[in-house]
Amino acid sequence: MGLKLKPIYLLLSLLSTSLFAQNEPQNAVNDSLQEIIYGVQNNDYIYIYKNRVTARAFFIKTSNPLTIRGRGDESHIQYQLNPNKQDKIGASVAFRSISASYSFSPNALAENPDDKDSKVVNFNFRNYFGKHWMQTLDIYSQKGFHLKDQDNHQVYLPKTKSFKIGGTTSYIFNENFSYRARASQNEKQLKSAGTFMPNLVYYYTKHNLRAYNEATGASVDTEYRAFDIALAPSYLYNFVPTKNLFISAGVSAGIGANFSKNSDDDENLVSLLTELDFSGTITYDIKQLYLGAQYNYLILNYNSDASSYVKDNIPFMQFFVGYRFKASRKMVNKADSVNKKLHFN
Repeated sequence: MGLKLKPIYLLLSLLSTSLFAQNEPQNAVNDSLQEIIYGVQNNDYIYIYKNRVTARAFFIKTSNPLTIRGRGDESHIQYQLNPNKQDKIGASVAFRSISASYSFSPNALAENPDDKDSKVVNFNFRNYFGKHWMQTLDIYSQKGFHLKDQDNHQVYLPKTKSFKIGGTTSYIFNENFSYRARASQNEKQLKSAGTFMPNLVYYYTKHNLRAYNEATGASVDTEYRAFDIALAPSYLYNFVPTKNLFISAGVSAGIGANFSKNSDDDENLVSLLTELDFSGTITYDIKQLYLGAQYNYLILNYNSDASSYVKDNIPFMQFFVGYRFKASRKMVNKADSVNKKLHFN
């Protein structure tokens, strides 16, 4: 436990350094502090929390299950590959474009803590380019799956693995709509606003299905690879019912192509891909303190071969509480210096 908590101590140390720096003698920094802007109202719709360090503690529940169903089959044979879900707790610290976070999965949070060597690791990254472009990146690495059939018969496959990497490139049409308010809470939506947002969605997935039956001596060792790409228009709406309450919801529906290959068959398969994504955020602000929850459910449907239909799901749920601290004069000056050298605004 000591090793697991060490990164959190480092994050808190970074944060405390910025806090102590704010308590410098008044006569030494008073003039400089007056020059630092800690908030900017961009327009009637968006308030930017500028020059603030955002600290957050969170709880995440996510996984990448796979459902395989027979096509043109009266028995509707269906199999599910479900990872041993390991919920995560963690902490993060962010300042301007720099952020650091750490999370881990205590055994107590695993649905099946006795499943040997099971692992679920995921990373999520988001960046913005100018006022309109946004890029997200998702990585999922999982080991240890439960294989379940339509009769709820279940077997644990400790050596079965999956790896997924991909993301979304998006264009936000309405400049009065703040995506940061729904995703990272370093902006505040002042008035309700919605936007049309086209997305280009793409994911690469690799499944290693490995199983061995000690009783019969039968074994399976196969690899399945897939690349998904889809154009998915979406609409999102930020609703501000009161000054401190923020609610956001969105949906996207797309169409594209899936390119897949099974190691047991040299033939490449190209099939129609459909994409459906539901998302929502609710946040409550108490001055600089905020708390809330985020939800997202991505569904990718395609044919893996001539007789199989695949439903690839990525559910994501996060509960969080955070606080926005004023950055120290030293941190602000250093960030301004770096931005100037890199020609950032």
